[in-house]
Amino acid sequence: MSSGRSLQEYQMQAKQLFRKLNEHSPSRCSLEAGPMMFHYLIVQGVCYLILSEAAYSKKLAYSYLEELQAEFSELYGKKVATVSRPYAFIEFDSYIQKLKKTYIDSWSRRHLSSINTELQDVQKIMVTNIEEVLQRGEALSALDTKASNLSTHSKKYRQDAKYLNTRSTYAKVAATSIAFIMLMIYIRFWWLI
Repeated sequence: MSSGRSLQEYQMQAKQLFRKLNEHSPSRCSLEAGPMMFHYLIVQGVCYLILSEAAYSKKLAYSYLEELQAEFSELYGKKVATVSRPYAFIEFDSYIQKLKKTYIDSWSRRHLSSINTELQDVQKIMVTNIEEVLQRGEALSALDTKASNLSTHSKKYRQDAKYLNTRSTYAKVAATSIAFIMLMIYIRFWWLI
């Protein structure tokens, strides 16, 4: 290891980590240890822990832990509560080593496959987001057009209302004037007779 740390130092750190973990600890976490990373997963009271290089993909690390957890739960899930001695499941080590070899041997293939899958997912999300933005843009354009039309119709309504009020005022003045003229004519002729 390039940092000069020995495997025993990392084992001691792992033991300290196990002592500090409890039911309030996060169910999955990655902890930096110099150039290395501890990744752990806690499921049903069982902690699955690995040590990897810091550059190793977290997604692959958790994928490895999840595969370990699934197999361990299937084989020993019901026996965990009844265990009374340390290393009761030591035979599980053969599965751990086999899975570890699979991840080391196919790391580049899996890594490329997972990156391609992630890129396709991101591309789908981006296309979806772009379509949503375009739809929102169209909706905003339609809303802006409607607001503009509403403003135009409002101005026209205001002008029509002013025109009608003016005509109404003229009609009232004309009616009053006609009534006044009729009254004047009536009074004039009435006084003359």
